[in-house]
Amino acid sequence: MHRVSVVGNSGSGKSTLAATLAAHLDAPWIELDSIYHQPGWNPLPAPDFRARVEALVSGDAWVIDGNYTAVHDLVWARADTVVWMDLPRPLVMRRIIGRTFRRAALRRELWNGNREPWSTWLTLNPERSIIMWSWTQHAKYRVRYADAMADPALAHLTFIRLRSPAEVRDFLTG
Repeated sequence: MHRVSVVGNSGSGKSTLAATLAAHLDAPWIELDSIYHQPGWNPLPAPDFRARVEALVSGDAWVIDGNYTAVHDLVWARADTVVWMDLPRPLVMRRIIGRTFRRAALRRELWNGNREPWSTWLTLNPERSIIMWSWTQHAKYRVRYADAMADPALAHLTFIRLRSPAEVRDFLTG
């Protein structure tokens, strides 16, 4: 395991697992959100996003977390392992709500000067609320990554599906 893609719903623990795994593997940790979300929450244009990710995946070892379809093909073409954080929706929602509240209350910078806005609590639009994004994407990610595991075109990848905090702990200690 040298080039690892960590995927899963927002609030599932992707970034925490990816950072820990990168430290275990002595490999760079690349958080796709930090590349995509430019100042003012403006998205990096797709060609620029792809170019930056393409340069990063050319390395011999890395751990990348994120689900961005715009660069998914680049990441998985070079990855040897995909770790899918497939935790239960109630747990993910509890985590995303708590995390979002803490980030907004503490005004902690996330990426490129961006902070979690309080407005996330005032909208049901998944494009403007990470909580609603997490709720609406949960089932979609389950279908997407279950299909990917069965796809013969992705046979070069080792898929590891983690369904509980205990499985995550076992994976990191095993």
